[in-house]
Amino acid sequence: MTAPCILLVDDQKDIIRLLHSALQTLGHQLDIADAPSGEEALLEISRRNVDLLVADYLLPGISGVELMRKVKARNDNLKVIFISGMTERKARDEMLSAGATAIFDKPIPLADFLDAVERGLGLVRTIFPPESTQEAEEHRQTLSELLAGFRQKVQADAVFLISDRGRVLARAGDLYDSSMEVSLLSALMGIYSAGLKVSRFNRQEQLENYHVFRGGDHDLILIPVDAAHALLLAGKELASRNRIMNTVEGMLFVRGDVENILQSLGVAPAVTEATVPSEEEAGGHVPPFVTDEPEPEVDVDALFASAGKKSKVKDVDAFWEDAVEKTGNIPLNPDVISFEEANKLGLTPGQAGATIPRPVTGTLKSKAANKK
Repeated sequence: MTAPCILLVDDQKDIIRLLHSALQTLGHQLDIADAPSGEEALLEISRRNVDLLVADYLLPGISGVELMRKVKARNDNLKVIFISGMTERKARDEMLSAGATAIFDKPIPLADFLDAVERGLGLVRTIFPPESTQEAEEHRQTLSELLAGFRQKVQADAVFLISDRGRVLARAGDLYDSSMEVSLLSALMGIYSAGLKVSRFNRQEQLENYHVFRGGDHDLILIPVDAAHALLLAGKELASRNRIMNTVEGMLFVRGDVENILQSLGVAPAVTEATVPSEEEAGGHVPPFVTDEPEPEVDVDALFASAGKKSKVKDVDAFWEDAVEKTGNIPLNPDVISFEEANKLGLTPGQAGATIPRPVTGTLKSKAANKK
């Protein structure tokens, strides 16, 4: 069996070198050729059978789209990936409508590029492999049929069952532009993971969170199936005001069937009450919990004694009696005093004879206040 042939066409030598080196990391047997222009690419194609054309959209001489059309006239099975520095939607739509497999802006996301190469050539996927356990393979057909039926019912473009590692367990249909599928699903599963943590913080017993992205190539709706899998639905107007609730209800219905299949595979985690995040999950900070234990009372005599030698307070009882007598103000709350009251009593920083000890936890009770 001959190795698939890939022709790289770009007038920038550094781009050619980058793509050539990236393709060599795949580990597949590939025949890689290159050309600096569309005209030279046509000469190269006349001498060999090219399976995949990777071309810049803007080439010197004929454009990448023109090159694609000329080559496809001879070989309709040719797969084409465009590299472009243009971000206009009109240009992207032109390339897709011409039959491009994928389109990548510069700088080129290499993981997505290599995945598109493997998909385009029908190679074993190493960049973004599907789940491959024996049990999953046995039930993949059932899952795919289930998702295909749901996709048809809601008139969606694609439905994915994704694992928490961002890998596709089953799918039906395709995205309008699957160029950035690796990065898209990875980003969505990051959102899924964050939603799972929020559910734990919120102590939800069921995973009831939905993430909706409206507009663009598709409306995207992501919902969790369990603590390790999520459903992604993509299609036009699925999240419009008059459809969103019906769409979500439909996803919840099919989620139950998917969950049953996953549990039969033994790959679905058991549904348990959401637990409080660990210190690691909480970013090193665990919120304090309120306990029913009474706050300890603070020994005021010991507190003032610990203030150090700079404190002019020798007798606590005498201090409070003298303070009340001088100011004429008696704290209204026997347990606490306000900053204003502390200021009048000469306890705020900067006042002569005032020394503020370090903060303590507990209830401060003065003997003077108790005498009130």
